[in-house]
Amino acid sequence: MRERPDLAVLGQLRKAAWGGQDDGAWWQAVLERSLTWITAFDGTELVGFVNVAWDGGVHAFLLDTTVHPDWGRRGIGTGLVRRAEAAAREHGGLEWLHVDYEPHLIGFYEGCGFTPTAAGLLKLH
Repeated sequence: MRERPDLAVLGQLRKAAWGGQDDGAWWQAVLERSLTWITAFDGTELVGFVNVAWDGGVHAFLLDTTVHPDWGRRGIGTGLVRRAEAAAREHGGLEWLHVDYEPHLIGFYEGCGFTPTAAGLLKLH
């Protein structure tokens, strides 16, 4: 069984990597709806995280790929994505793993095996 990360620590990781505020409280609802998640540790310190969401059918979605800035460029992000891919494959019945990303991450995700596609985005708020 996968171990749920400490939500406050997960919030601290996200804050360090992305800025803003994150006390970890909202992660409870996110993880309850996840297919799985992958974590990376340096000893007992959480240094990486990625979430795999699922539509209940054949599509899984890679979300919130995060590596602490102090551990960047060491292959942790690639390892997280590859382990998430393996977990999605093992789930069975899934045909697609999607990821949305900003243009500066094209090389990273192509290096992880993703093919760029056209997609649409509608801002709701």
